[in-house]
Amino acid sequence: MWLEITDKLVTNYAPWCPACQQIEATWESFAKESERLGITVGKVDVTQEPGLSGRFFVTTLPTIYHANDGVFRRYRGSRTLEDLQGYILERKWEAVEPVAGWKSPSSIMMHGMAGLFHFSGWIRQIHNYLTGTLGVHVWISYAIFILATLLIGLLLGLILVLISDCLCPAKSKYTAETPEEAITKENAENAALEEPEEAAELSADDAEEAADVKDLSDGEDAANSSADESEEDLALGKESGEEEMEDLSEQPLAESETESTVRQRKSQGAEKEL
Repeated sequence: MWLEITDKLVTNYAPWCPACQQIEATWESFAKESERLGITVGKVDVTQEPGLSGRFFVTTLPTIYHANDGVFRRYRGSRTLEDLQGYILERKWEAVEPVAGWKSPSSIMMHGMAGLFHFSGWIRQIHNYLTGTLGVHVWISYAIFILATLLIGLLLGLILVLISDCLCPAKSKYTAETPEEAITKENAENAALEEPEEAAELSADDAEEAADVKDLSDGEDAANSSADESEEDLALGKESGEEEMEDLSEQPLAESETESTVRQRKSQGAEKEL
């Protein structure tokens, strides 16, 4: 595997890429000078090696990487033969910042990316086989891939649920109770049942006290009303006595007035006779 070589310069290309075609002759000449330069020169066809293109996360073509003792650097200089040779002979690569650890082709993340790219290439091959060799319509091929994706997703979800249940089983709701827990639970239930009875007894006692207070207040009101009635009767009797005295005092005056009028009439009649 070329990743095991200590010093190497590799380019990622595609046959249909115009820029790759322009540097093809230069790259061949640079490869011939590799023994003199003490470096191994290689190239990767991304259409044939999707896994490697995913490991280097190739987004533009051509992409040139330099590898030295497991440290990767991306070559961004001129693509002439002189500049490529000077990059190695003058050790210009030492001034170039290495690729970040998580983006390095040897990292675990880039291994996973390589697997995804390889899987995409495998899907492309199956699609070409269905449409080219078997003559299946393109949309039918797409429908097959969609159904396969759904089924695989359901299967993976089921597997994850089973694994999670095995690793973290759910606790049973009905666990065996110890005698102490059963006694504590029974005491709590009894206390919960006694509380309403105590509340009912307290409410009955309160009602009785309220009735006694009401009876006492009614008795006081009755006594007060009887006293008020006796006072009113005395007042009425006093007023009636005063009225009787006034009537008696007025009666003699009326009799004396009638006697005087009789006398006057008798005197007037005697005068007329004379």
